[in-house]
Amino acid sequence: MLTLEELLELLNDIESYRVERTESTTDTDKFRKAICAFANDMPGVGRPGYLVVGARDDGSVAGTDITDQLLLNLASHRDSGQIVPLPAINVEKMSLPDGDVAVVEVLPSDMPPVRYKGRVHIRIGPRAGIATEQEERVLSERRVSNARTFDLRPCVDCDYDQIVPSLFELDYRSAAVAPEIVEENNRDILQQMVSLGLWDSSNNCATNVGALLFSQSPLNWFPGAYIQYVHCDGVGLESDILDERSFTGDLITVLRELDSFLRTLFPNRPITVSSLREESRSPYPMGAIRELLMNAIMHRDYESNSPIRFYQFSDRIEVQNPGGLYGEATAENFPNQNAYRNPKVAEAMKTLGYVNRFGRGIAKTKELLANNNNPPAEFNISQQQFFLVIIREALL
Repeated sequence: MLTLEELLELLNDIESYRVERTESTTDTDKFRKAICAFANDMPGVGRPGYLVVGARDDGSVAGTDITDQLLLNLASHRDSGQIVPLPAINVEKMSLPDGDVAVVEVLPSDMPPVRYKGRVHIRIGPRAGIATEQEERVLSERRVSNARTFDLRPCVDCDYDQIVPSLFELDYRSAAVAPEIVEENNRDILQQMVSLGLWDSSNNCATNVGALLFSQSPLNWFPGAYIQYVHCDGVGLESDILDERSFTGDLITVLRELDSFLRTLFPNRPITVSSLREESRSPYPMGAIRELLMNAIMHRDYESNSPIRFYQFSDRIEVQNPGGLYGEATAENFPNQNAYRNPKVAEAMKTLGYVNRFGRGIAKTKELLANNNNPPAEFNISQQQFFLVIIREALL
């Protein structure tokens, strides 16, 4: 975070593109536009931008009461799912001679262009607005040179003949890009995919996330990119198999079919809770199992040949995905610390509506299990090769 002297200098420089001042503590739309613009770092100087809450346009301090709740609200914009890819931000209360301000530091994104509600916001000098096609192209080219995660790397053999354009045009684009931007768009389909991190123009092929989403057969490139479901009539795999199926194909289809399947898998049944009352409950809350499977798809290691394993036994459900905890997430700080092995896959799932907020999957799972009277989830997070969750039947 910047020093007090640096903050005062920025507040007084009304021409700087690196600072947004506001007296409002509730203008969420303005806050998120500013965070999006700073993350895009249109000038490309690689320096953070700052949203200063509690400051007037002329740089003076407004005397706003900077509460802990305000700081929490500002920090929550990172995981809201409205800004994608996820921005990197820090939030701090700073005391100036004339009063306190809240400062949101926004680091330049490694994966521009960053969008808020499907629009690419930028700042050049004091000007804030929506990026032009040329400005988006500049940001896209910068992302390619910065690409560090597997999902943004080129899938070299997946050329245009290997993808299904309608999956992008009909299923994805309308959800990812604001309608007026689509209407004004003069770019061809590949240029549009480049701007969303789905096509690598240098190698003239899909990125790995583009291949997962739109290729005719993702298993050609990622042999383990499917979900294996097995329902056993007992407590082990040696038991008779009641049902077995695989969810394969492009990720859009996998997500849709898995979602539909889960809605039929755990029907409620009447449970007597008193001599005069019954309640309808399920042995497993569908929402909790869904959260775990969506997390598995989002966080799995796509370079592994192993599938996601979704096993249902007579007394429990197991969900196992290849790839253990990643990045800053460790056994000591799990589940409070999140790190994304596949940030573009996470963004795509949010765009398609299968994820509501980032970083909430485990917490929501725990809540749903408790509400349904299931024992707490059991996590095996000690292995680098896999991540395993076990859910026991509800105590009905």
